[in-house]
Amino acid sequence: MEPSTAVKSIPSTQLQTALRRELQAHLPFSEMAAADVDFFIANSQEVYFSPQEVIAEPAHGVIQTLYFIRRGATSASRGLAELSGGALHYEAGDLFPISGAVASRPASAVYRAVGDTFCLALPVAAMQQLTQRSHVFADFLSQRVLKFLALSRRAVQAAYASRTLAEQSMEQLLGELPRKRLLTALATDTIASALQLMVSRKIGSMLIVDDKAQGKPIGILTRDDVLERIALPQRPLTDALHTVMSSPVYQLPLTATAQDAVLMMSDKHIRHVAVVDEHGAAVNMVSERDLFAMQRLSLRHISQVIHQAPDLATLKIAAADIRTFAQNLLAQGVQARQLTALISHLNDVLTSRLLALLGQAAGLDWQRACWIALGSEGRGEQTIATDQDNALVLDDAVDAAERNRWLAMALQANQALDSMGYPLCKGSIMASNETLCQPQREWLERFSRWMSQGTPEDLLGANIFFDLRALYGNAELVTPLQQRITQQVGDASRFMHLLTENALKNSPPLTWLGGLDTQDVGGSEGLDIKFQGTAMVVDAARIFALKAGIRAQNTRERLLHSAPLLNIGEQEAQSWVFAFEFLQMQRLNLQMNTHSNTLAAASPSYNPNWLPTDTLNDIDRKILKESFRQIQRLQQRLGLELNR
Repeated sequence: MEPSTAVKSIPSTQLQTALRRELQAHLPFSEMAAADVDFFIANSQEVYFSPQEVIAEPAHGVIQTLYFIRRGATSASRGLAELSGGALHYEAGDLFPISGAVASRPASAVYRAVGDTFCLALPVAAMQQLTQRSHVFADFLSQRVLKFLALSRRAVQAAYASRTLAEQSMEQLLGELPRKRLLTALATDTIASALQLMVSRKIGSMLIVDDKAQGKPIGILTRDDVLERIALPQRPLTDALHTVMSSPVYQLPLTATAQDAVLMMSDKHIRHVAVVDEHGAAVNMVSERDLFAMQRLSLRHISQVIHQAPDLATLKIAAADIRTFAQNLLAQGVQARQLTALISHLNDVLTSRLLALLGQAAGLDWQRACWIALGSEGRGEQTIATDQDNALVLDDAVDAAERNRWLAMALQANQALDSMGYPLCKGSIMASNETLCQPQREWLERFSRWMSQGTPEDLLGANIFFDLRALYGNAELVTPLQQRITQQVGDASRFMHLLTENALKNSPPLTWLGGLDTQDVGGSEGLDIKFQGTAMVVDAARIFALKAGIRAQNTRERLLHSAPLLNIGEQEAQSWVFAFEFLQMQRLNLQMNTHSNTLAAASPSYNPNWLPTDTLNDIDRKILKESFRQIQRLQQRLGLELNR
């Protein structure tokens, strides 16, 4: 039985309107039909709890009531085994205990009133009826974290909407884009017939297919082809299309996203991508103009500028364009994982062009070396204010004199990137550091030494190198390093133990009662959402991936791919991912705002990850606390792995 307390029935007329207005200020009631909100009110009772009164606990048995807090607050302290994780905190507008009520099980924590607390108490039987009649209410109970994230992302999108002309969502499936009337021709058709069709239909490109029945694209004719291959060479218009078409045709399935299309356009230096069905038949064609119809900057445009950049000055302009482009995408509502992937992709293109220019000027052969990306760059999770983490792997045949030339070039590269807005690493994790410009054999020995003799001092270096990725040069030099990690980490139990202990040294910024544990800096309350948030998820995900023996590179993939191999439920792993991506979005939002203020960004005390909590709206404050709770649970799971 749950505890008895002072209750009174809700009047069906006097308070109905006032209570409806009160509930509709909070999720999920703000999105529910008025009749369903009234159902909640009509089936609830008003309940009062005195300070420290127990509302629910495991000893009460199966949860019989779902509570909505009108005034006051509730803390949920967990059992002794989980006491180090702190408490959960619920305040006005929150529903609790959701998981126990939905699963028809006892509470997993002791819920106490914090001060005088007034609630609406809804019997579980009525709650179940409400989930049948309101899919909004049902979805909220099952996907509370995801719902908060969606609303938070929507708020960020609205805040940036006035700064951008972009409209397309990068998450949209290509199969969901408007279908054009697809005009095709056969390879044996004449140039004249194709041009007449293009002019009459006012189109700038046409797919060439194998035959009209199969419709599989084998070539494409564009305006550029007309100028370069027909008009300038004065080719006879009676020639067949296969003599002038571009081939192969780059294509993507209906299930690919707009992001996949823009990345392909950037990588292949093209403006059109064919969309094909499961049989390989062309059903649509998307262009760069389709995806960025109203946007001044496009991914391909920036990539093209970078690829053709003749000097450092041009690359500096492109670096600024990358930030503007990222801001435009943020206004579209692009999610953190896609935005950071796009930023990382463009930073890769920029760095590669810089290294090509510097290597050429120094007379260096990139087949004898490979520039590797580490940390967030290696994981493809770079934000706007990202410092450098890189190194060089040299061919074993490189002698001391040539190594010095590589070091000199690396110093130029690090300084150039710094001038473009990618700060020098404070820990000197850069290729210009002599210890990080080594032949392959030395890297292999170092990795083995870390994992077999791993000391606490080795942890920092080893952590960041487990995210390594070949960025420019001879990638074959890096493959053995990645293989060495995979082969040896399973036998390095002591090293893994130290790695896990190190990952658990910090904890999320929550008070014992579950509130935000902030610090006062310059009269502003806030917290560092990288050091006190995302970094903990990154560390845990890396350890899970190493233990599971998977080669996934970014944090999301590491969590989701390692979870089933470590007997972690999919929903649990998804919650960690949601928390990580919410914090990443907060970091991006902070950095976008600060980078628009050059003086603030240039300040010596500038911290790109400092979140002033007094600026948060109600939704973001709730989901921030929920995100930190999920990280607490992630660390508890990591602690279990430590003791196995």
